[in-house]
Amino acid sequence: MKQRTLAGRQVSAIGLGAMPLSMNNDKEYPAFEDAVATVHAALDAGVTLIDTADIYAPAWNEMGHNERIVAEALRTWDGDAASVLVTTKGGITRSEGETWGRDGTKAYLRSAVEKSLEILGVDQIELYQYHRPDRTLVYSDIIEALGSLREEGLVRSVGISNASVEEIQIAIDVLGEGNLASVQNEFSPKHPGSYGELRFCGERGIAFLPWSPLGGTGGGARRVGDRFAAFRETGEEHGVSPQQVVLAWELALDPIVIPIPGARRAASITDSAKAADLALSADEVTRLSESVGIFADD
Repeated sequence: MKQRTLAGRQVSAIGLGAMPLSMNNDKEYPAFEDAVATVHAALDAGVTLIDTADIYAPAWNEMGHNERIVAEALRTWDGDAASVLVTTKGGITRSEGETWGRDGTKAYLRSAVEKSLEILGVDQIELYQYHRPDRTLVYSDIIEALGSLREEGLVRSVGISNASVEEIQIAIDVLGEGNLASVQNEFSPKHPGSYGELRFCGERGIAFLPWSPLGGTGGGARRVGDRFAAFRETGEEHGVSPQQVVLAWELALDPIVIPIPGARRAASITDSAKAADLALSADEVTRLSESVGIFADD
């Protein structure tokens, strides 16, 4: 598996987005042992980056469900678990009656981090990402709270998710140059709108982690070749799935890109992992980009 840099470490160029094992649009979840087996399949395929979050769960009263799957998978894997970087997220609230909200206060984030530490069974979270902006608070204050958690040693590195260029710059200003480890935004042929944030990160050497890089858990990933003919046709020319082409295209956009495709089945992540070895020509990358509205002068 080819490697890329994240939070000062080398990780696999393709990560695993663990969310679909606990939360997806179809509301269909594998049994716990099958979910663990899917994570094992990712690890066996060379994946050394796993993305999770405290809210990834089938229901509000099962918070931490996805983190538990990841923790058990690492505990029972027969490989070197220390080689795997697990990143989790917090800042979204979920309470009785499936009431959703956001809380970026220092007290809440500390509480969320402490719970994630316990569930994951670690003394320090290697990369903790702020999940979604709490618009009732000043963004710089939220980043300061995350920075204090890093200073205390509860987290080693800080990232942000669902962030605009302005918010990325605020995070850089607050944390200091070189201390924002990652930005995790939605990006795919279906949702190319974060290309500006991707380029902004590329200019500053910040890892960019596309979530739903294949188009989402509601069938978007399965139908990506039907909806975007250029990716299907390129896959046919290479003898690979259109999903592999999508991920290889994202990797080719910038060395800071690390896609985290989700998977509910071992076969899905095994196929996705192969995208790291799929070499696309410059002309193919340009054609694919232009097919979704991204042009060289953007």
